[in-house]
Amino acid sequence: MSGYLLNNLLLILPILLWNLVLAGKLPQAFQAETFDKDIPGFILLGENVFRLVIFILPACMPLSLATPDQKLGLALYLAGTLLYFLAWAALIAFPQARWSKSAFGFLAPAYTPLIWLTGIGMIGNSLYFSSPYRTWMYILAAIIFAGFHVTHTSIVYLKTR
Repeated sequence: MSGYLLNNLLLILPILLWNLVLAGKLPQAFQAETFDKDIPGFILLGENVFRLVIFILPACMPLSLATPDQKLGLALYLAGTLLYFLAWAALIAFPQARWSKSAFGFLAPAYTPLIWLTGIGMIGNSLYFSSPYRTWMYILAAIIFAGFHVTHTSIVYLKTR
C-alpha cells in the first residue's frame, strides 16, 4: 500500500497549498466573486472538467525519476512551479505595477501552470493499472485546461481595462 502513496499527486500538493494560502491576497480581479462573474458556462465547465483530470490523474501515476525524460520532467516541474509562484508573488506584492497590469503579467498565473503540468506528465509516464495511457495524453489534457484557463483569465483581464 505504501507504494501507492508515492505518486505524482505529491507534486500537486505544493500548488494546492500555495493557492489555498495566498488566493485571498491576489488583486480583486482574481477573487472568486469577480473572477467567475460573467464567464460563459462552457468555459467554466471545460476549465473545471480538465482541472479535475489534471489534478486527479497524478494520484494514479507512480512517482519515479528513473528515466532521462522523467528527470527532464522534474526540471520542468521545478522551473514551472517557481515561475508560477513568482507570477503570483508579483501580482500580490505589486498589483499596480506595469507588469501586473499588462496582459503578459496578468495572465501569468494562467499560462505558467502548463510548464509544471508538462513536467508532471513527463514524470508520470505510467499508471498503477493496465491501460493504454501515454504521457502525451496527460500533456494534452494540460494544454486543454490551460487553453480554458487562459481564455477565462483573458476575459477577466479585458473586463479590467
